[in-house]
Amino acid sequence: MVNPVVVEVLRGDRVESAHRGAGAVVDAAGRIALAFGDVDRPIYPRSAVKAFQALPLIESGAADRLGLDEAEIALACASHSGAEAHVALARGMLAKAGRDAGALECGAHWPLGETAARALARSGATPSALHNNCSGKHAGFVCVACAEGIDPQNYVSPGHPVQRAVTAALAEMTGARLDAENRATDGCSIPAYAIPLRALACGFARFTTGQALPPERARAAARIRAAVAAHPTVVAGPGRFDTEVMTLLGARAFTKTGAEGVYCAALPDRGLGLAVKADDGGKRAAQVMIAALLRRFGGFEEPLDRFVAPTLVNWNGIEVGALRPGGPLA
Repeated sequence: MVNPVVVEVLRGDRVESAHRGAGAVVDAAGRIALAFGDVDRPIYPRSAVKAFQALPLIESGAADRLGLDEAEIALACASHSGAEAHVALARGMLAKAGRDAGALECGAHWPLGETAARALARSGATPSALHNNCSGKHAGFVCVACAEGIDPQNYVSPGHPVQRAVTAALAEMTGARLDAENRATDGCSIPAYAIPLRALACGFARFTTGQALPPERARAAARIRAAVAAHPTVVAGPGRFDTEVMTLLGARAFTKTGAEGVYCAALPDRGLGLAVKADDGGKRAAQVMIAALLRRFGGFEEPLDRFVAPTLVNWNGIEVGALRPGGPLA
């Protein structure tokens, strides 16, 4: 199947480029409200499923035993910008587990946020694993291991007890089969599993409604959603899509980016989960796709207009074009 054109890029009033993609909007029972493209082809959701990967942190009791607060729980779901506030939260989580940055196995990279990266460079320091956008998720894994009396070393391995719990949660949320045949390695070194968009969307519907989930998991999901809604800046950073949209919409929507043009979201009031992927891995296309679906199915109009049809400016700040939803999203 050739996926349809879903986002057009305009220069002036002429289409200069186009992005193809697929997406699904599904309820907790698996009923499809909208589907376009090949929604049954497994794709790697990457960071879009961090909230699912954080479920064992709550369900195991580790968050309570270590005294993690809402901001720290939100960081466990984050692809953060590497600002000092993010770094401090990750460091604090590790300290509560009796560990330091040396326990992180995610690797180091420069902060995703330009302001944070420039500040770090001016200081003459080099980035550590704490600056990795996944350091909160990894700190959460370390917390689970330590709270359960498990050696956290090599917690990124598929066979480590923490990863087995994370994989089980991801499989149970989405209903997808997760094994060595559809497993690869994520950028932060944990297992990455290929999951169809239809299953991802259903998982996010369950995550936001609690339907079809055991009571303990439904409570854990609700706690994670509340933490993220209370601390949207922790999940990404100023100027970034997840932070900006969830700051505007509050608890009415949950959104999470993944790498390579993946975006997932949930609409609690509508009981719907959303999942999209741009074929070319383009983040700009994925953001327009998910914004268009949020506006259509969430009933949000003006607050999301600038995300549904973002303008393009040149180096002199002159508006030269825009992106717009196309095909099934038009």
